[in-house]
Amino acid sequence: MSAATELKLTQNSYYAASANEQPSYPTLEGDIEADVCVVGGGFAGLSTAIELADRGYKVAVLEAKHIGWGASGRNGGQLIAGLACEQDVIENALGLDAAKQVWNMSLEALELVRARVKRFDIQCDLSSGFLGVAVNENKGAKLRQWLDGMAKRYDYHAEWISPNDINQWIDSPRYHSGYFDKSGGHIHPLNYCLGLAKGAASLGVRIFQNSAVTAMQQGETNHLRTEKGSIKARFVVLAGNMYLPEVSPKLAPSIAPRIMPVGTYIIGTAPIDPTLAAKLIPSNSAVCDTNFILDYFRFSADKRMIYGGRVSYSALTPPNLTQSMQARMVETFPQLKDIKVEYTWGGFVDITMNRAPDFGRIAPNIYYLQGFSGHGVALTGLAGKLVAEAISGQAERLDVFAKIPHHNFFGGKLLRTPALVLGMAWYQLRDALG
Repeated sequence: MSAATELKLTQNSYYAASANEQPSYPTLEGDIEADVCVVGGGFAGLSTAIELADRGYKVAVLEAKHIGWGASGRNGGQLIAGLACEQDVIENALGLDAAKQVWNMSLEALELVRARVKRFDIQCDLSSGFLGVAVNENKGAKLRQWLDGMAKRYDYHAEWISPNDINQWIDSPRYHSGYFDKSGGHIHPLNYCLGLAKGAASLGVRIFQNSAVTAMQQGETNHLRTEKGSIKARFVVLAGNMYLPEVSPKLAPSIAPRIMPVGTYIIGTAPIDPTLAAKLIPSNSAVCDTNFILDYFRFSADKRMIYGGRVSYSALTPPNLTQSMQARMVETFPQLKDIKVEYTWGGFVDITMNRAPDFGRIAPNIYYLQGFSGHGVALTGLAGKLVAEAISGQAERLDVFAKIPHHNFFGGKLLRTPALVLGMAWYQLRDALG
């Protein structure tokens, strides 16, 4: 993945164009010491830093590019309960009681976002409400079965939306039925990330940008080097997600094969009439369908349709990206066929084989957080809290996640991408056939 590819993916981002003013964080120069060094300046790394600073630790954050440069600054901005994988994946791995604990922690993650927005007065257009929608009768029946099962087994109660009522929630010919979860929502993700950084800095966290880690010497005290400086720290938290093996491949080679980069893409329209926006999604919720290869969308605060969905499992940008994304949007909302698309952007998220998050340790004092699988806007905040708890001596909750088994992607470094492309073609066909 070249720098030119990344530039192409990010150069026309609505988030970047509407970003709040941010402080200028320095590059690390010289040698410093900290209790904890966090590698990665996105949601997970900054949340970890905040939680550790609250517990009295001296924390430094090393970001290879700039704050929010990775998936934290480019994603769909949706706050969704649960994980990217089905809940039975967790049940089969850990048992029902532990699976319930994981589910409840995902709900805690949603509240953590709201608490941090309030605490640090982050201007990120936080809105409540999430709609999960099915595209046909068969998928609608499965969605209803899932929702009933979650109510019975997990005490999770969302509002079912029948085929007779779906158009009152979303004015689209595409959807059959769905559910509404008031605990979900959406945010401007880049502004949220920038706000987390300011919040962390206000607590004494030292943040360094353009400071990629080039080497790490492990030990009772870990020694991390950058191009112009170094940090000695008792604890290290690796929170670079899929960019960690790309930017700093020598840091954690044992866990890199367990994640794969997946490109995801978003368009942003010109502002539309607020009356029309209120008609299309009356609750102003974030919306996501239940297809394996899914579409997700919402309105921004200034009433632009932010529509995401096309993915690339080959790490290559799809051709005619703006036109194909616009066609998907118009299929969902024919009312927007004449609305101009002003922004197109994208980036990479890291997925695991089972789409469950991958948290754990590579040494007693070196932790890692990865594999959010496109479901990390809220979950990253919880992950930071769990690591901070573990460093403080209360590792029980982190260890629940650490017990989820993970496997390397098959095919090795050369063949795993082609194998994944073939596998995803099957899922695309399955979605198309309903």
